[in-house]
Parts: sequence; structure tokens; C-alpha cells
Amino acid sequence: MSDKILDDISHRRYNPLQGSWVLVSPHRMKRPWQGQQEAVSKTTLPAYDASCYLCPGNTRAQGDKNPEYSSTFVFVNDYGAVKEEQAEYRPEGNEGDLSSILLKAVPVTGKCYVMTYSPSHNLTLADLSPKDIIPIIQTWTELYVAHLSPASLLVASIPATTLLAHSHGSTTTRPNQQYRYMQIFENKGASMGCSNPHPHGQVWATSSLPSELSLEFEQLKKYRRDHGGAHLLVDYAQLECGKKERVVFENDGFLALCPWWAVWPFEVMIISKTHKRSLVDLGDGDVKTFAEAIAEVTRRYDNLFETQFPYSMGIHQAPLEGTDEEIEASHFHVHFYPPLLRSATVKKFLVG
Repeated sequence: MSDKILDDISHRRYNPLQGSWVLVSPHRMKRPWQGQQEAVSKTTLPAYDASCYLCPGNTRAQGDKNPEYSSTFVFVNDYGAVKEEQAEYRPEGNEGDLSSILLKAVPVTGKCYVMTYSPSHNLTLADLSPKDIIPIIQTWTELYVAHLSPASLLVASIPATTLLAHSHGSTTTRPNQQYRYMQIFENKGASMGCSNPHPHGQVWATSSLPSELSLEFEQLKKYRRDHGGAHLLVDYAQLECGKKERVVFENDGFLALCPWWAVWPFEVMIISKTHKRSLVDLGDGDVKTFAEAIAEVTRRYDNLFETQFPYSMGIHQAPLEGTDEEIEASHFHVHFYPPLLRSATVKKFLVG
């Protein structure tokens, strides 16, 4: 009964992955809305667009021509956020002066890839079957393995089929240095800053660890130390499976749910129910259940408001290079952050 009270009162909820608190004010959903409203997405796209930079056989903005690919297609981003080669930066001033304390900057290098999900210009993840999503997961895994440190504990888990994998028509090359982390993500929809409607995601291998992941790794390590080697997200998945209050979808391998500490109204996490550190820990059966979970979540998003549901999606997993403790504490999961609030036309803004 006490938990039901939280449905009507302001309170804070703890996010164990970040070690932070989020203010929840459920009663504010009752307030009338006269604010900004977005236009409903009614665009109907063709299967092929001759002007699209990502469709098979088309020429991209920099002049490179895409192959006539039939599955996924990966290429180095023509306008990547980070680059492998750049001018060397050395901060000026003396150590200990105000500039060195308050005006810090460090260079970041990396390699950015664009990955189309299929040749079809009009098929998003929500339109693909689990069988069609499996090649996407396999391509993510191949990219991850290609950038994984040879010294990583994960190397022993790499399936032989991945080591011998085909390139899916890709134009990737080995990185020229060892990177720290690989961000695999998708920004779906114009409202999330997507610059091309052809369904695609991005993969960034960088020399630095993203701030959110840095906090998360510290929390995962701390939980494991404090709870006799237990894994935070294994325990959390078991707890939510028992409660059945926030579960969106469940199969043998994965749980999709709205996390207790959600910031966005329709925020979803897909969590491996058993301890998996990264993509390389997923066996054939895991890949199938993971593909099913992705298909279910994205399809239900689109059906919720009968629109092309926008979101920012990111995979969180073990770093490409890290300590043994960091890698063993890592837990494979996916975050979906959608901006919609009450309908297809009302967005949530993080303000205040």
C-alpha cells in the first residue's frame, strides 16, 4: 500500500547505475497543456531514394559510391565527431595556475562509423522482424571485436564465427590505435537530430570513456564489491521480473522494462537476465532473444501513438580496453530515451 502512495506524491527515486536521484512529480500529468506541439510524422518513404546518401549504389556527399549492398552496410563517417589523425594539442600555462585548473581540455581521437540496417530506405527497426535484426547484431559484434584490446578478458569469449565473419559489404579498416570504448547508438527521427531518414545507427570508437559510462562502471564495481560478487543488473532484473509492474516485454534471455528511476515518460531498458559483459558473450540463442526484444520494443513504440516514434538508443557494455574488475562488473544492456510526453505531438523538455 505504501508504494501506491508514490503514484500521487512528489518523491525522489534512486538511480543505482548513476548513483544519483531523480525528482518524480506524478500529479503534474493532470495539468492542462497549452504549450508547444509538434506535427505528427506522416511521411511515407519509398523503398529506394535516388537522392539518399545511404541507399545502395548511390554517391555520398564526399563522392564515395555505396556498393549494391543487400544486408547491413558500414562505412567510416564522412563527417565523424572524432578522427584518428588530428593536430597535437598541448595546453599552455603552468601546472597549478587558474587556467590549468579551470580551463581544462584534453584531445580525443577515435573512429566513427555509419551503419545502415538494411538496403531499404523505408524500414526502421520497428518494421524489421527479429530474423532481419540478427544481421545488425552480428555486424555490431564484428565491429566491437575488430576494436577490442588483445589484452582484454573478453578475447577468450569471441566465437570463431565472429573471427571469420564476412564484412556485409562494409568499407571498414582496422583502427590505427587501441581505443577505450565503443558507443553503439541510434538517434531516430528528425526531432532527435537525425540528418538522414534512411534507417541507420552510428558506432564511435573513442580514446576516452563517456561520462555516463564512467559513472556506471563505478557503480557496477561498487555493487559487486559490496554484495559478495553479485551483479547489480542481474539482481534488478530478477526483482522486476517478480514484481511485473514495469515490464514491457520478456523472453528467456532479455527483459525490457521502464526503469524505476526513469527520467523520460516512455524510457525503456533492455537488460540481459543473466550476466553478459558485452556482445561477444551472446551465443546464438542470446542473439535471437536480443533481436526479438529490440523488435518488440521498437514496434510497441510506433504503435503507442501510431507514429514513427523518435528516440535515442544506446548499447552499454564492457569497454574495449579496461581493467579486469571493470570488464567483469560490466553488464550488457540497452537504453532507449524517447522525447514524447503525452502524445505524438507533445514533447518532454529537460528544463529547470
